[in-house]
Amino acid sequence: MIKRALISVSDKNGIVEFAKELEKSGVEIISTGGTSKLLLKNGIKVVGISEITDFPECLDGRVKTLHPAVHGGILAIRDNENHMEQLEQLNISTIDLVVINLYPFKETILKPDTTLEEAVENIDIGGPTMLRSAAKNHKDVTVICDTSDYDKVLQELKEIGDISYDTKYRLALKVFEHTASYDAMIAGYLRERINGDLPEKLTLTYEKIQDLRYGENPHQKAAFYKEVKPEAGSMVKAVQLHGKELSFNNINDTNGALETLKEFDQPTVVAVKHANPCGVGTGYDIYDAYKKAYKADPISIFGGIVAANSTIDERTAEEINKIFLEIIIAPDYTEEALEILKQKKNIRLLKLKDIEKKQTKSSMDIKKVSGGLLIQDNDMELFKDEGLEVVTDRIPTENEIEDLKFAWKVVKHIKSNGIVIAKGGKTNGVGPGQVNRIWAVENAIRQATEDTKGNVLASDAYFPFGDSVEAAAKAGITAIIQPGGSVRDEESITKANQYGIAMVFTRMRHFKH
Repeated sequence: MIKRALISVSDKNGIVEFAKELEKSGVEIISTGGTSKLLLKNGIKVVGISEITDFPECLDGRVKTLHPAVHGGILAIRDNENHMEQLEQLNISTIDLVVINLYPFKETILKPDTTLEEAVENIDIGGPTMLRSAAKNHKDVTVICDTSDYDKVLQELKEIGDISYDTKYRLALKVFEHTASYDAMIAGYLRERINGDLPEKLTLTYEKIQDLRYGENPHQKAAFYKEVKPEAGSMVKAVQLHGKELSFNNINDTNGALETLKEFDQPTVVAVKHANPCGVGTGYDIYDAYKKAYKADPISIFGGIVAANSTIDERTAEEINKIFLEIIIAPDYTEEALEILKQKKNIRLLKLKDIEKKQTKSSMDIKKVSGGLLIQDNDMELFKDEGLEVVTDRIPTENEIEDLKFAWKVVKHIKSNGIVIAKGGKTNGVGPGQVNRIWAVENAIRQATEDTKGNVLASDAYFPFGDSVEAAAKAGITAIIQPGGSVRDEESITKANQYGIAMVFTRMRHFKH
């Protein structure tokens, strides 16, 4: 039975209506500060916290509920005779319902000009303590930290006169998830300010955006979560304008397209299939870029994802609509373009403001492994500060340099071992995910949709043997970009000189596993 309730909430949505229903059921209400004033103003009888503790709220309200009269009433085990005798001796009454939501720390730190002092002042101390006390003793105490649970509790009170153990258990679980997230948010905010080393203990907190129909495969459960402070231009900030609900694979593949797209400043289109870029094009406008991305691999783009860093106009939309695509993501669409694209019922149209904004180094790349996590900085760089190093007799032309830089940006996002063949701001052949480098080279050459003569080639890691250079030479490749760093670099350089190929080293590797 719920005879006494303690209510102290920052989010006051629905609390007056909830408290009125409790009062109708004969529940005595204890409250604090602003919550108490609101309830009294609405005609609800309230016992002030100081009447319970016999001690005034102090330190600007920082100390009010941290008292044995409060926590004893919450934590006492009702069927423990010793506990109940102690309460009687200490003149402490039990508290059967605790309704708390915490100081708005998240809302505070999301404001653009929040100071450290403001953030710290919004770290709740008494709230989490009472929530955890009630959740620990959930067999005897009902605890609510989420306004959406008010109706469920009132419904059970009306139907069975009490709260079922199953509901108490679920509410307690929600509390521990909530307080863990709250503390992780605080730790993350404080660590972000010092930009220090990776922590010895890592607790991450994410908020569910939506449940997904299934994961990579139909037998896997899945959901989509977001960071508390997602960066501008990230996938979680995309707004869906049209089409079916996004799937697990849709979201993962679109994110891969965005990562590649962010390497480019000029109008660019990235086509992705199964998380790998299958066609990338840059041009003087987005139509030109799309045409190049399509021509790069008109077969693989079918059923794929297209990411663009400029507004999709009518002409580009008409071209896009000639084939089947799963998703288009862009910073915006003209009205005419939307009208054309929406003719296809199922295509997902996503709008992402600041789509070109690059990630910061403060964000982390996280991979789940069995029993743990691998964490690293995001791969934000392209070359060493000193730039490209020409290691062959022949120096690449200005056009080749541009093509090499283009190919290098793309190969950075190809699954290793990865090779990209390109020319004129367009990929021509992509060889992803091979177990050895010569196979990746041969695959890229074989998959090329146009003659590779006069093209350049990018490799995400060094060539350990001269066979890759030889294969490139036979395909008409005129320049190669690779990290260098193999003990057999000289073999590759000698082969390049033999065939008159220009080769540059970046001294920076971009494995992507």
